[in-house]
Amino acid sequence: MRKAVINAVLFPALAVVLALAIFYCVRRRRRRRGRGDRSVLPSHGGGARADRFQSAGGSVGYVAAGEEALVRFPGGESLTVAAILEAPGEVVAKSAHSTLYRAGLSAGEAVALLRFVRPACAAGADEAASAARVLGATRHPNLVPIRALYIGPRGEKLLVHPFYAAVSLRRFLQEGINDSQRWEIICKLSIGIVKGLDHLHTASQKPIIHGNLKTNNIMLDADFQPRISDFGLYLLLNPAAAQEMLETSAMQGYKAPELIKMRDVTRESDIYSLGVIMLEMLAQKEVINDKPPNARDIHLPASFKDLVLERKISEAFSSELIKQSKNSGKEENLNAYFELATACCNPSPSLRPNTKKILKRLEDIAR
Repeated sequence: MRKAVINAVLFPALAVVLALAIFYCVRRRRRRRGRGDRSVLPSHGGGARADRFQSAGGSVGYVAAGEEALVRFPGGESLTVAAILEAPGEVVAKSAHSTLYRAGLSAGEAVALLRFVRPACAAGADEAASAARVLGATRHPNLVPIRALYIGPRGEKLLVHPFYAAVSLRRFLQEGINDSQRWEIICKLSIGIVKGLDHLHTASQKPIIHGNLKTNNIMLDADFQPRISDFGLYLLLNPAAAQEMLETSAMQGYKAPELIKMRDVTRESDIYSLGVIMLEMLAQKEVINDKPPNARDIHLPASFKDLVLERKISEAFSSELIKQSKNSGKEENLNAYFELATACCNPSPSLRPNTKKILKRLEDIAR
């Protein structure tokens, strides 16, 4: 009888203890998963917080201060916060607003570039995530695709995109590689750059403005296929940092003259930068603006302005290009290319050709 009483009391007590232990373990595991969800917010996938990045109309939900988020795009589905933050890397380039790293994300994955935007220069988390969704959805063979955007608890931003083993267009021109002076390569590069820019300007209902187009932001594949990078980067910066980026671009000769008075970049200001890049490819020299352009002056970088004013057009071309054009009977094509480049740099934004017209003209010139 006594044993029966003990069993009647003991077993229910043990069952209660066991149930409490199971409840505690399950609750603890859910808490851990909850913390994990705050670190990784995929652009597609389950979870209420993840769904806020896919609300109607492509808008992005609020991201609270002090939280982490990872917005992933095609090609970056397997990325995690840990893989990004713990990847060994080396600095490729620095600017006032960001640092570019080359990093190996995992043993079996291709090397990728990480663009770290400093917290003091970054736009708010909500604005950055919204901009990233637009930029991350942009895909074209002549654009560098964005794989993911990491938003850190202190406001830092990390853009993840592929690394291309070939050089930037700037290095390609600076190093005096023989291929950079071949007429067919110049035409191929120009057409590819314009196709990428045209996609940004016309593929969606609201145009995507590059805002900082220059030879340093154009990567080359092994077969000389150009890919435009850093498009729309100013959208991830606060207004002061975005303006500073434009000023740096101006010193390098790429800033359209109308941006002296107005702050917002436009499709037309992108076209001006494109014209300067085309002139660089012709002259095989870097553009420099030693002083701010006069409002009534001809609006070309200083290194080309005097040649145009003095009608020394032929001196704007590399000697190798002149030699090639004479031998192949393409002198008219070379002159037509120069005229198109200078038309892109027209002082009046409304008189600059759009990407569709530039592309058609380039394809005719390349024949």
